[in-house]
Order: sequence, then C-alpha cells, then structure tokens
Amino acid sequence: MNQLQKIIHQLENQIPNFEKTNVAVSQSTVGWQIDHSLLVVNGVVEQLKNSNPENYKWKFKWIRTYIQIINKIPRGKVRVPKSVKPIDVADIADLTNKLELAKNNIAEMEKLAANSYFTHPFFGDLNLKSSIWFLKLHTKHHLKIIEDIVKN
Repeated sequence: MNQLQKIIHQLENQIPNFEKTNVAVSQSTVGWQIDHSLLVVNGVVEQLKNSNPENYKWKFKWIRTYIQIINKIPRGKVRVPKSVKPIDVADIADLTNKLELAKNNIAEMEKLAANSYFTHPFFGDLNLKSSIWFLKLHTKHHLKIIEDIVKN
C-alpha cells in the first residue's frame, strides 16, 4: 500500500502541470491523465469495498499473465472505458478533491478482505493483492505519459 501512496503522491506533484499538452505524446492534457488515473483508483476501490469476497473466483487469463510478465501496459492499444473516461475538463479543485478521495480510499483498502475483488474488462476478477498490482501498474503507465508530455 505504501508504494501505491507514493505513486499517488507523484500524481499530486503533477497537478500544477494540468493544462500542459503535447500532441506528439497524447491528445489529452496532463490534467486528463491525472483525472483518469484518479477515476480508476477511486472506481476500483469502490468495487473492492462493495464486493462479496465469497464470490471471488480466480480464472486464468492469458492477457493478465502476459502483462504481469512484462509489467507494462502498451501505449495506445486500449480504449478507455466510459466509466473512467473524464467527460469534463477538470480544474485544480476537482483534481484535488479526487486526489483526497483516492488517498482516503487507499487507506481504507488495508481493512478489506484478501478476496475483495473488482472485475477488470480484460483481466477478469482481481482480488485485493492483484488489484493493488493493477493500480500501481496503471498509475505508473499514466505517470510516464505525463512525464513525456511535460518534458517536451
């Protein structure tokens, strides 16, 4: 959990750059990248909290195994699901509010059962440990995009 908190802190450090863009890297702004990342964190944690751990069943998914091996999300290969696609342009206040919610949600994850789970569109059901792995991987992916936007 500590690693995830550090990664969220890195997102927080990018909020001052929220209006920056670089179309050679991404069509979206830094703010959109941050907003999307926070929507994912908060959405996943809500699903974990609302899940019934007794219903969790592990199933083999080759795509999940492949991504776990390479430990990287390929850029530009997947469309953002509507549920975590920012529709409005977030301002600093919106991002700060979502960030605080994410910090609180991450702290609450420590209280969850090991088989609390959320269902990923490609990876299937991910229990708490796998969900934390996914959140770290996904957020790092967007942090790399942010860093590429900001450095150019």
